[in-house]
Amino acid sequence: MAYLGKALTVLACCVVLLMTFLLTARAEDASDSKPRIGGGFVNTGVRVGADIWVPDPGTGEFSIAQPGTVNTDPNDYKYELQCHLGGGEFNTPCLSTIVECRNGPEGKEGIPVIWYSKPRGVPGAVWSFHSGPTCLYDAKPEDLLPRIAAEIQKQFQSLPIIAGSVVAQPSPHTLRGAETNFYADAREQQFDVMMFGQKVHVIATPVQYTWNYGDGVVLGPQQSMGGPLPQERWGEKTRTSHAYTNTGDFQVVLTTSFRGTYSVNSGPPLPIPGQGQFSAPPQTISVWRSITRNYADDCNQNPHGQGCPGVVAP
Repeated sequence: MAYLGKALTVLACCVVLLMTFLLTARAEDASDSKPRIGGGFVNTGVRVGADIWVPDPGTGEFSIAQPGTVNTDPNDYKYELQCHLGGGEFNTPCLSTIVECRNGPEGKEGIPVIWYSKPRGVPGAVWSFHSGPTCLYDAKPEDLLPRIAAEIQKQFQSLPIIAGSVVAQPSPHTLRGAETNFYADAREQQFDVMMFGQKVHVIATPVQYTWNYGDGVVLGPQQSMGGPLPQERWGEKTRTSHAYTNTGDFQVVLTTSFRGTYSVNSGPPLPIPGQGQFSAPPQTISVWRSITRNYADDCNQNPHGQGCPGVVAP
C-alpha cells in the first residue's frame, strides 16, 4: 500500500507538469496566432514572420498566400532589404545601385528586396539566393521601418546640414611662406523630419574634415578639425595649417563628413549607412609677400631714405 501511494503521488505530479506544459504551449500558440507583418527589423535582417510567401507561376512576383490555400511549392521563401547586412547596417557601395520602388499599385511606394529560398521540411537547410533585386509593394503598410531604412541615406544627404565655417589665423591677410593656421567651426546638429507619415529624429555628428586651400593643395579627410592659436604663436605649423608659395587671393573650402543616426517615433537610435559630405561656403584668403630691408639710420637722420614719408620706393 505504501508503494502504491508513492506511485499515485508521482503520477499526479506528472499530470500537473503535463497540464502546465500544454497550457503554456496553448498560450504561446495564441500569442502567435495573430499574423505578423513582414519586413520588421531583427538582428539578422528583415523577417517575414508567420506570413507564407508564394511566387506567381507566370510572373515570378511574390504575394502572401491566402488563408486555406494548399501550397504545393517545395520551397519556403523570405525577403531581405537590398544591400542590408543585418541590424541597422548596410553595404554602402551597394546603395548606389539600389532599386527605386515608386508608382506601385494604387500609387504605393515599395521597398527594394532580395528573395531567398530553401527546401521545405529539410532539416538544416540553408537560405540561398532566389531572385532580385525587385520591388515589394507590401499589402500591410503598417510596418514602415524597411521603407524608412531604404530611404534614410537620401533623406540625410538632403538635410540642410551646415558644414561649419573656416577660420584662418591671420585673416583675411597672410604672408607667403608663413604657416597660416586654419581650423573648422563645426557642430552636431539635430533634425526632425516626416517619412511615410512617421516622425523621424536625425542626429548629424561631424567626424572628418577635408581642406582645399585653393592653390591645388588638399588635406584630408582627417579627424582633426584644428583649433585656434594665441596671437603670439601665429606662424607655427599645426595639423591643419598651410604655407602658400605664391601671392594672390585663394578660395579656401572646407568639406565636413557627418555620421548620422535616426530614430523612428522615439524608438532606439539606428545608424545611417555611410557618411554625408557637406561643403562650407568658400572663404577668401589674401596672401601677401614680405620684404625686409636693413637701414643704418632713421628718417630723422636721413629724411630721404627708403620708407621715409614722401620717398617713392624703388
